[in-house]
Amino acid sequence: MSNEENCFQGIVAQAQTAGAEVGPVRDQLVLDLYRQTQEIARQVVKRQGKKEDFDHKIDDFVTSKYFGYPLMLTLLSLILWLTVSGANYPSQLLSNLLFGFGSHLTALCQWLKAPDWLHGILVLGLYRCMAWVISVMLPPMAIFFPLFTFLEELGYLPRVAFNLDRGFKRAGAHGKQVLTMCMGFGCNAAGVTACRIIESPRERLIATLTNNFVPCNGRFPTLIAMAAIFLSALVGTANNLLATGLVVGVVVFGILVTLLISRLLSQTLLKGVPSTFTLELPPYRWPKMGTLLIRSVLDRTLFVLVRAVVVAAPAGMIIWILANVYIGEVSIIGHLGGFLQGFGYLLGLDGYIILAFLLGLPANEIVIPILIMSYLSEGVMVEPSSIEALHRLLVANGWTWLTALNMMLFSLLHFPCATTLLTIRKETQSLKWTVLAALIPTGVAILVCFLVAQLARACGLV
Repeated sequence: MSNEENCFQGIVAQAQTAGAEVGPVRDQLVLDLYRQTQEIARQVVKRQGKKEDFDHKIDDFVTSKYFGYPLMLTLLSLILWLTVSGANYPSQLLSNLLFGFGSHLTALCQWLKAPDWLHGILVLGLYRCMAWVISVMLPPMAIFFPLFTFLEELGYLPRVAFNLDRGFKRAGAHGKQVLTMCMGFGCNAAGVTACRIIESPRERLIATLTNNFVPCNGRFPTLIAMAAIFLSALVGTANNLLATGLVVGVVVFGILVTLLISRLLSQTLLKGVPSTFTLELPPYRWPKMGTLLIRSVLDRTLFVLVRAVVVAAPAGMIIWILANVYIGEVSIIGHLGGFLQGFGYLLGLDGYIILAFLLGLPANEIVIPILIMSYLSEGVMVEPSSIEALHRLLVANGWTWLTALNMMLFSLLHFPCATTLLTIRKETQSLKWTVLAALIPTGVAILVCFLVAQLARACGLV
């Protein structure tokens, strides 16, 4: 053992004898080492230019207690607005292209004289579900991941981790969880994979189990649609700006839930002392476009999309069967929706909403199409022509502002999609933690929706 290590262990032993915590002592030692290193560097290193001083001036603003958080919220709002607004047209174009090709597949089945049930399972079930997932997921990811990677390459995300480190440490979590949480905005499966950057196994598990509380791009279309319907029910109108503001509020609520559940886990199932987090802020640098595109498109967008399609394909077949097999005069979906009606009412929802989330386990993108299909008693997944048409359909089926609000909350907090669960199973190598990763957010979603529904009804608001 070196002299430095002996000295360190001696200081820690003295601190423990005196009743001090090791964590603050270790932090102070790291701080003193960096101060000493900085002093030596000032004496021996000659710098050309004033870039470092310029970086420090930017950091004084970016990491400020007064401007740091508003800047984070502003950038988050801007990214979400760009993602939502920018994805509308390419998503519609991709949807028309893929569903148009579906009509050619139908013509091919007719030419081959394939039986109706085979055409239904393969084209109306498997292919249509895959088309839905691709058209809904690809455009937002193609916008969000490059923007996220741009901030990462620019050097801003470590500043975000620095700003939120204190809150996560108080919650018994690791400061790097901020980075994994940011990745979860694009895809929760990618966020779970990013948890590898956390060295502590305990804190890595906390980040893995709570990553689902930030909405992925598959849930953003649902949140945006419900925000517009919610605002329309309350004030009679809605626009992209107001809807984006409401979604940002829901996202902030999800972050608060992340901190709360992280705190509970650190005090119960995953007890322990938060590890020391020493974060070196990298210098600001302009991203290389080639690296940015490769990391955002190939490593993240296409990887997540392929995994989601593989999971959604068999789900499409199952959904078609449930919608087209009748028991009496009602389809299996109708029977299941009726069975879940009482439970849905307790949560401010209905049975068909609960069923849509259950059948949407393979991919969050198909929740709304399944719900519409159930309300219209159609045998295939359909798409409303506009938000106004969707609003009229939902109101005709008994929706109120409470239904729209709790739909947003349940979409934000409910169990992860199948792709994320498979990723958790792969990363943890544990069925136990995979099951808990599904049960914990589901329990939180049920509790929050139940409390909101009962409070609204007790106050006579619905």
